Amino acid sequence: MSKKATIYDIAKELNITAATVSRALNNNPKISEKTRNLVLATATKLNYKQNRLALALKSGKSKNVGVVVPFINKNFFASVIRGIEDELYPKGFHVIISQTYEDRNREKKIIQNLLNAQVDGILLSTSFTEQNKDEFKETVKKSTPFILFDRVIRFNEISTVTIDDYQGGFVATEHLIAQGCKKIAHFDVDQSIELYQHRFKGYKDALAKHNIPFRKEYVISLQSNMEAGKDAAKTLMNLPEPPDAIFSSTDNGLLGAVKYLQSKSIRIPEDLSVVGFSNEPFTQFMEPSISSVDQSPLEMGKMAAKVFLEQIENDSNEKVQNNVVLPAKLIVRKSSSKT
Repeated sequence: MSKKATIYDIAKELNITAATVSRALNNNPKISEKTRNLVLATATKLNYKQNRLALALKSGKSKNVGVVVPFINKNFFASVIRGIEDELYPKGFHVIISQTYEDRNREKKIIQNLLNAQVDGILLSTSFTEQNKDEFKETVKKSTPFILFDRVIRFNEISTVTIDDYQGGFVATEHLIAQGCKKIAHFDVDQSIELYQHRFKGYKDALAKHNIPFRKEYVISLQSNMEAGKDAAKTLMNLPEPPDAIFSSTDNGLLGAVKYLQSKSIRIPEDLSVVGFSNEPFTQFMEPSISSVDQSPLEMGKMAAKVFLEQIENDSNEKVQNNVVLPAKLIVRKSSSKT
């Protein structure tokens, strides 16, 4: 393997000092345009590559940002990442993407590796919950800015970007009530995670506003996948008094429920109306198309990036806390439209 060129090789080639080469490569205003162009041309000729980590240690800026999500292959997180890159790339930042598979130990190692790589910040949808809050606090207790989005834990000095999950749950449930539904079931996912807590509370408060009794047997906690959704729908339809609607905190779980209902010739929305949450791409292509609460992932990604930029541009040494809540929007389709 050939030896990598250094600034000393460039200096020797041009018969100038290594300090002059370094200043030219880093656009020091004291270096003339003629010398800078000569250094850059020689660097290209010798195939010289700057050590980004060394530059980061010297300047305190790596121009790298870590983005950590549970799963890269989910449409929601892919869209968030796109929003982050759309905002940061024009500013000269490079995004390093990692996925945790909802494994907290893996998440801690990823965060530590990113910190060791001198990233300028970490944008994170965490696998930790309120039950692990103290452990997570130790993980993010660093000078590097952390911006939490979607799945968040609340701390002083840690900024967050979420959608109004409570509003989403409330509007979805109230929409079903407006369609004449009185026995509305709910698919919950994990009440130790804040966003699911808020969706559930929105559901309960909408029922209360319209004097519809809350029924425990209508609430089923499940994993966010098709098989769990099928099992949940089967449980509901075997009740002595089955529901006439389902509001699900997950589109993926609702997909399984819809497949089960259709296999039993239960008509949607005539016999049972459904509304999901996330507005996954498949919801608009199903028959019937599925109503769902849109999470605005592209906007969430852009906003998380903007909050990060605001934080690093702050001249003081104090962390800037900014908790942004984006509005939730119900997309009404055939699955819940009776009127």
